[in-house]
Amino acid sequence: MSSLKTVQQHIQDEERLHPGATGDFTALLTSLIVAAKIISRDVNRAGLAKTVLGETDVVNVYGETVMKLDEFAQDTICQAMGISGQLCVMASEESEGIITLPEGYPRGKYVLLFDPLDGSSNIDVNISIGTIFSVQRRVSEGGDGTDCDCLQPGYEQVAAGYFLYGSSTMMVYTTGNGVHGFTLDPALGEFLLSHENIQTPKKGKVYSINEGNRTKWDDATRDYVDHLKEQDEESGRPYSLRYIGSLVADFHRNLLKGGIFLYPGPKAKLRLLYEGAPLAMVAEQAGGAATTGTERIMDIKPNSLQQRVSLIIGSHDDVVQYQEFVKESASVV
Repeated sequence: MSSLKTVQQHIQDEERLHPGATGDFTALLTSLIVAAKIISRDVNRAGLAKTVLGETDVVNVYGETVMKLDEFAQDTICQAMGISGQLCVMASEESEGIITLPEGYPRGKYVLLFDPLDGSSNIDVNISIGTIFSVQRRVSEGGDGTDCDCLQPGYEQVAAGYFLYGSSTMMVYTTGNGVHGFTLDPALGEFLLSHENIQTPKKGKVYSINEGNRTKWDDATRDYVDHLKEQDEESGRPYSLRYIGSLVADFHRNLLKGGIFLYPGPKAKLRLLYEGAPLAMVAEQAGGAATTGTERIMDIKPNSLQQRVSLIIGSHDDVVQYQEFVKESASVV
């Protein structure tokens, strides 16, 4: 019988690679996993519990209507992590400013940035959605964390990943030592290692983009997508379009199968801190790449909690080829 490894055991094994580790990071991820299990439970029963479906009366900082499950996921993570003792501050896609921790609880050495429920507009039609997270070390000195703790470039992340709520619930994460995936066994209530050392194919056969926005794309993106629709020199067939409209779901499929996800400019939409940087870390650790078209996502120094970026992410060779189209377009101009 093959051995079964839980995510907690895996995190502890990772911790042993760092002799000076205090256990704080393990405790942080453990608290986050508990929150994700609670969110998964309510996502999976959303069709039965009508009170968690639909919209609230709240509009977030981006002008988007907050879904009821968005609000629930935000509150669940804040409650679980606010009292964990490992954090000094949090920031979320759903909050305009930083999230301070409750009074009376210890302040730790880590920062948590998260998108509580990515793809939440798809909740009512039962499409996979997810929670994206990023962990950084604090840079401020003691006490409550500040904006500067959150506004760090992606290469400063100590961990990043996501929980995917779909036909099964998965956790995919990296601490800079490869990417690993765990599937929740509902009978055991445990995340078990199911995808060890994920390596995304160097080149894919799928592209993911909202073709309805074609008239808003820059010339390089239009030329690149037209190129993908032509016959591929190796396979003799064009790339296939696969677009779910839920970033974490599109990214997860391409991470495992190979491909490229594009949300180009000139009007950027995706959030650097809560979507771009954490997924870029996962992509790079799995052998992929992530760029705005001209700049590596992980190198961008954030200037605000709400900063948006273009995101081109996926298989390494596909991302590099897109960048070549951008360079060629710029040279023509």
